[in-house]
Amino acid sequence: MRAMRHWHILGLGLLLMVWPNVSQVEAQSAQPQDVIVIDAAAPRHPFPHYWEKMFGSGRAILSLRESYRSDLRSVKQITDFSYVRFHGLFNDEVGVYDEDAAGNPVYNFSYIDQIYDGLLASGVRPFVEISFMPNKMAARNILHAFWYKPNVSPPKDWNRWDDLIAAFCRHLVEHYGIDEVSQWYFEVWNEPNLDFWAGDRKQETYWDLYDHTALAIKKVSPRLRVGGPATAQAAWVDAMIRHCDEKHIPLDYVSTHVYANDTAKDVFGTQEEIPRDQMVCRAVNKVHNQIKASTMPNLPLIWSEFNASYKNEPEVTDSIYMGPWMADMIRQCDGLVESMSYWTFSDVFEEQGVVKTPFYGGYGLIAEDGIPKPAFNAFKLLHKLGDERIDLDSKSALLTRRKDGQLVLAVWNYSAPEQAGTARTITLHLKGVSAKHALVSLLDHEHGDFHSTNEKIGAPRYPTMKQIEELRHAADLPPPEVRQIKGGQLTITLPGHGLALIELK
Repeated sequence: MRAMRHWHILGLGLLLMVWPNVSQVEAQSAQPQDVIVIDAAAPRHPFPHYWEKMFGSGRAILSLRESYRSDLRSVKQITDFSYVRFHGLFNDEVGVYDEDAAGNPVYNFSYIDQIYDGLLASGVRPFVEISFMPNKMAARNILHAFWYKPNVSPPKDWNRWDDLIAAFCRHLVEHYGIDEVSQWYFEVWNEPNLDFWAGDRKQETYWDLYDHTALAIKKVSPRLRVGGPATAQAAWVDAMIRHCDEKHIPLDYVSTHVYANDTAKDVFGTQEEIPRDQMVCRAVNKVHNQIKASTMPNLPLIWSEFNASYKNEPEVTDSIYMGPWMADMIRQCDGLVESMSYWTFSDVFEEQGVVKTPFYGGYGLIAEDGIPKPAFNAFKLLHKLGDERIDLDSKSALLTRRKDGQLVLAVWNYSAPEQAGTARTITLHLKGVSAKHALVSLLDHEHGDFHSTNEKIGAPRYPTMKQIEELRHAADLPPPEVRQIKGGQLTITLPGHGLALIELK
C-alpha cells in the first residue's frame, strides 16, 4: 500500500431496455421500470474469478497474530482465495538478516517459516513481495513514514543483497520443496516510483534492484517465478518490459497497482476527471494494451493492489458502497488481467499506527474484533457467480452460468459514495430460461450492514464483548429470499448502493 500521498460520478442507472411485451401495468407504474433481458442462448465466454485469487494484508510479522489468521480463514471460507501478499518480509522485526561482530552476514529464517507455515496451513500460498531493506544492509538509514518505519534504501553492497536473496530462496526450496515453491510468485519491492524506494534516479536504480534480485532467484531454480515492477499508478510496465527484453533479464509476469481515487494526472498524464467507478479498469486496460503492444505480449498481468480508495474513507471502504463498486469493477475488468489483489483482507493493519476505533475506513474486508464489513459480504455474494459469463446488454448486471448449468446473476444500483442514491426497480425478462423461482440475496443498508446497529449502541470506540457480538450478528447476511418467477419475469427493487445476487432455479 502506498503512503497517504495527496488527499463523481453520475449515478449509474440500470440500462433501460424497451421490450415489446412489457405490460401496460408496468409501463404505467409510478416508479420507472428498468428491464434487463436474460437470454440463455446469448454468446458466452470463460469467466475465471480473477478478483478473488489473491488478497493483500498488513505487513509480514502481523501474520503471526491469531486475529490475522482468524480473519484469513474467514475470507478463505467465502472466496477460496489462493495467494496473500504483504510488505516487510525483510524488516528487522522478522529477524532475517543480521551481522556478527566481524561484520559477516548472519541469516535466520525462523520467523519466515512460521509466517509461511501459517499461510499454508490455511490453504493460502505466499505472493512473496521482497521488501524492505534490512537496516544493517542499507546504504543509508532512510526510513519510510509508516508507523513501523521500514528502511527503503538500496543496499550498501549488492553482493550481500544477492547472497541474501539466494540464501532465502534456497531455504524455501529446502524447507517446502521445489514443487511447492514453484507455485509461488516472487515480486521485487513495492511501489518504487513513490517513496518506498530511495535510490537516486528511481527507475534506473530499481532496474539494478530488479536485475540483481531476479538473477539471484533464477540461479536457485529457473522454476521460481519473478516479476515486477509493483508500481503505484499503473506506471513503468512498458519500460519494465523493454528493459528486461534488452538486458535479457528474467520476467515471468508484470505487476502494478491503482486505486479508484488516484488522479488522471498520476495515472494517464491528463487533466480529466475520471470517476471512481471507472479509474481502476481504465488503468488495467492501459497496462493490458501496453503488454499486448510489447515484445512480450503474452506476459501475465497481476494487479497486486487495488481498492476503491487509498485513503481512510469510512463512507467508502466501510460502507455498502463497496457492493456495487466491486460488482461493476468485475464487469469492466473481465478479460484484461490474470488476477487482482484487493488491498486488504483484514484491518489487522498498522501502516498508520495501532487501530484507534473499529470503523475508521480501513482497507480490510473485516474490521477490528472480527466484524465483517459490507465489502466482505460483497465478496461472499460475488463468489457465487458462475465460471462462464453470458453476454448481457446492461452496464449494471452480470449474467453467469455455473458448471451445473444454473444461471446466476448480479444486479446492482450504483451511485457515488457521496450520494444517497435512489431506489431502482428492475424487471428481469427471462428468454429461453425455464426457471420457476429465484433465490435472491441482498446487500444493502438493511441486509449485511452493521452501521445501523453501531449507531444504535452509540458507536463505541471500545465495544464490549456483548456489543461486538451484536455487531457481528448485524453484519451477517440473511438467508436468500425465495421469489416466484411469473410470466417469465422477476421484478426486484434495489435501494441506493444495493447489490443483489440472484440464483435462477
